[in-house]
Amino acid sequence: MNNQDKQKAIAALTPIQYRVTQQNGTEPPFENEFNANHRAGLYVDIVSGEPLFTSLDKFDSGCGWPSFAKPVNHEHIIEKQDDSYGMRRTEVRSVNADSHLGHVFNDGPESLGGLRYCINSAALRFIPKEQLQAAGYGEFLKLFTDD
Repeated sequence: MNNQDKQKAIAALTPIQYRVTQQNGTEPPFENEFNANHRAGLYVDIVSGEPLFTSLDKFDSGCGWPSFAKPVNHEHIIEKQDDSYGMRRTEVRSVNADSHLGHVFNDGPESLGGLRYCINSAALRFIPKEQLQAAGYGEFLKLFTDD
């Protein structure tokens, strides 16, 4: 993603999307777009469109934000130490846009690998399975063949 495209995408963000992705903010728990989304599909970075998570790895953690067991491709995220607010956490950011996405914790279901990627809905765009091809993400359709 070049800088001009990034700036255009950032200019199109809503205030909450901007606060979350560009100012390391957090949206309210339970009052966000994808916490209760149960549709099959792909979650991508709201700024760059990088594929980040799939509905196949989403689970209800009860925390109030979308939770995922793993990213669709570890090459699209950066994990870094976050010592803000007097806590030690691991922040999750997108690689190409450097969007703040949320945090990853070691308290996820053991059956899914033990991690919980707690991600802000405001950092994501959801592409339903049936729209993947048209949206340019057809390569991910193979992940959903066993639905």
